[in-house]
Amino acid sequence: MFKKILIANRGEIALRIIRTCKEMNIKTVAVYSTADADSLHVRFADEAVCIGPAPSHESYLKMANIIAAAEITNADAIHPGYGFLSENAKFSKICQEHDIKFIGASEEMIEKMGDKATAKSTMKAAGVPTVPGSEGIIASFEDAEKLANDMGYPVMLKATAGGGGKGMRAVWEADDLLKAWESARQEAKAAFGNDGMYMEKLIEEPRHIEIQIIGDRNGKACHLSERDCSVQRRHQKLTEETPSPFMTEELREAMGNAAVKAAEYIGYEGAGTVEFLVDKHKNFYFMEMNTRIQVEHPITEEVVNYDLIREQITAAAGIAISGKNYFPKLHSIECRINAEDPFNDFRPSPGKITNLHTPGGHGVRIDTHVYSGYKIPPNYDSMIAKLITTAQTREEAISKMRRALDEFIIEGIKTTIPFHRQLMDNPDYISGNYTTKFMEDFEIKDIE
Repeated sequence: MFKKILIANRGEIALRIIRTCKEMNIKTVAVYSTADADSLHVRFADEAVCIGPAPSHESYLKMANIIAAAEITNADAIHPGYGFLSENAKFSKICQEHDIKFIGASEEMIEKMGDKATAKSTMKAAGVPTVPGSEGIIASFEDAEKLANDMGYPVMLKATAGGGGKGMRAVWEADDLLKAWESARQEAKAAFGNDGMYMEKLIEEPRHIEIQIIGDRNGKACHLSERDCSVQRRHQKLTEETPSPFMTEELREAMGNAAVKAAEYIGYEGAGTVEFLVDKHKNFYFMEMNTRIQVEHPITEEVVNYDLIREQITAAAGIAISGKNYFPKLHSIECRINAEDPFNDFRPSPGKITNLHTPGGHGVRIDTHVYSGYKIPPNYDSMIAKLITTAQTREEAISKMRRALDEFIIEGIKTTIPFHRQLMDNPDYISGNYTTKFMEDFEIKDIE
């Protein structure tokens, strides 16, 4: 087992990893930018190293500084959390070259699954259902036009190096294809330095359902059932739940088997998710694979009593998994609490938290790094907490979430708590009748 793990991240996920490491008697090293000097992950780690100024590219994305921090503290492993360098093939390779275990996917695995066009062809070869579309990157607009005509509209253009909704365009009619093609390429080039595009048939009334998997270095994998991530705004998840209210036992078994097949086909090691689009007829199609821990991992932990960070660490240390698949015994919902103003187009709201009261009680979990007096920097993602409620049934979990949101007080900044509170009273959400288009029709009532 590792003696000391450096956490190459910040905020609640860094604190989450530190907690499990302490329970495993593993020493921890926090890295931080000058903007995060007062963050809790710095305070609770055994050691802490400043790796640069506030901008991410000068600190949390600065590979040389992170490796140097690991070497001077004698860390024998690095946990990247999510975001930042968690799915960076070059960083994974550099860790290996410096004899530091990267607790995540290998360089080869990230390259194979990180590029969406390559991932799709790999999954087709593995026998996992994929969305009809282009074979790899589209060479020209003329090829895109022909493919769209052959498949039939609507279609979806996607950047092969995409993420966070960048470089994606839905095209409903042939007359709109050229404009969408040009704008998607331009956006992808600016965001990723890569304007490669591919095309898929647009799945109507889709749900975004992912399967959590764990694999070991022996090539064995298992799944921990699904999470429904369909409530999104601009392709960013707002809330997640497990089990999905859309799921049947037959569909869960089929999707779980497909995810395990995918993981074992590529010899995947560690925690990851195989993400699917599911249409209204319950046909499912591979969308992408995330080769890291997910923001929403706590709801899976709650319903199957399984510490995913611990399993990441033990898998990276070479310990074999049981191979047993897990199925939800309870119902769990996560609301992402962001420092944003939901009454003003979710505009970011950095600043000082002047007062904080967090909810508690049976079945309530909060993953957060903030406290009263903490100053939220404007340099990073706006998520400041995850509120998770777990109960015997979905109805009870929603009721518990309403109560917990009412108790959650954050003053000094704007947060998305009022949005989530309204969501929990929405008839379509309550009935489980939602898709990835849900937020297009959701109206936030201004109660201020």
